[in-house]
Amino acid sequence: MNIMAIMPQLKTTVLDLLFPLNCIGCGHEGELICTSCQQSLSWIRPPLCSKCGIVTDGDDVCSVCRQHPPVADGIRSLFIFEGIIRDAVHQLKYKRLKAMSVPLGRFLAEYLLSNQVPADVLVPVPLHPKRLRERGYNQASLLAYEAGKRSNIPVSENSIRRTKNTSSQAKTTSAQERRANVRDAFICTQKLNGKNVLLIDDVCTTGATLNACAVSLKEAGADSVWGLTIARDIV
Repeated sequence: MNIMAIMPQLKTTVLDLLFPLNCIGCGHEGELICTSCQQSLSWIRPPLCSKCGIVTDGDDVCSVCRQHPPVADGIRSLFIFEGIIRDAVHQLKYKRLKAMSVPLGRFLAEYLLSNQVPADVLVPVPLHPKRLRERGYNQASLLAYEAGKRSNIPVSENSIRRTKNTSSQAKTTSAQERRANVRDAFICTQKLNGKNVLLIDDVCTTGATLNACAVSLKEAGADSVWGLTIARDIV
């Protein structure tokens, strides 16, 4: 028996025994988001804008994307940012519950495996080095690696770098402010000629951050750039 091969599973088993997981929705022991609570999540369903992914009345492209054509080829989000999903993202992002990346990353992988989103490589939206030092980890990277592991798509964490320590997008009050806040905030550090890049992040509101990343990635030769997030914040 290969002891090294079973060590990760053994470690998980021991941790589960010492610190059993409880569902953040109902408290049921065993999973961070139990099967029952998964059934109550607010999935985003078609019809969607083919560009930004918001729910429409049937129009292929929403009025916002017609007025401000996005750089990203498409953005998709799995859930509305509310309830259990909001709590899950906050636990991952601000409460240091990195284990939350496992069920959330699984949701992303399942979406990738059942939907035709072009993806040769997953690229997590980066944090500025100062914010990364403060938090200790990038939640988008945790999600990307978990999704990549389950969907067999490679992750390139260092393809893009955040050069401006911008204020939190949550502190802005309009789509225009969000676009201005992240303009020229990213630089691509690797050539991506001909690659279909899929950006991974936790929450999308207006798509400003994903589009700012897409500018740099396309300048570096990416054939297409899509964005995939756990949730969409409806404002």
